[in-house]
Amino acid sequence: MTQLEIDSENKARLRNSDAWDEREDDEYKTLSRVEMDALRKARPKSFSSINGWTVVISQVVLTLVISGFCYLFVKGGERSVYTYSALVGGLIGFLPSALFLMRLEVAKKSVKSSPGGFLTAVVSGEFIKILATVLLFIGFAIKQPDLKWIPLLVTYLATLKCYLLAWFWK
Repeated sequence: MTQLEIDSENKARLRNSDAWDEREDDEYKTLSRVEMDALRKARPKSFSSINGWTVVISQVVLTLVISGFCYLFVKGGERSVYTYSALVGGLIGFLPSALFLMRLEVAKKSVKSSPGGFLTAVVSGEFIKILATVLLFIGFAIKQPDLKWIPLLVTYLATLKCYLLAWFWK
C-alpha cells in the first residue's frame, strides 16, 4: 500500500468516527438555569453532597465498634493489647481525614477564595493526610512494639472503607 492509500483509509475511518460525535451531541443537551432548578427540585437526592465530617464520625464509630468486638471476643491478658491495637488502627484512619477536612474548612473561610486557591488547599490537605498517616504508622510501630498488627490493620482498612459506604448511604 502506498502512503496515499493509507491516508485515504484513515480519512474514511475518521469520517465514520464523526457519526459517533454527532450522536453524542444529540444525546446531551445544555440545560438553562430554570431547567436545572426544576431538575434539582424533581430529584434533590441526586444533587446532594456528602458531608466529610459524617464520614469521619462514621470512622470513629466503626473504630469503637471494632475495638469493642476485640474487647469482648479476645480472652485472657491479650484483651487490652488487641483492643488498644484496634483503637490505634482507627486513629491512624480517622485522624488524617480530620486534618484534611480542617484544611478544607480553612480554605473555604479564606478571604482569597478562588478555584485555584481551593485546589491548592485540596492538594496540600491530601499531602498532610498522607504524611500524617505515614508518620502515625512509623511512630506507633517504633514507640509501641507490642501492638498486634492484625487488629490494627483490620480497623485501619475498615475506616478507609467508610468513604465507600458514604456513597452507598447517599
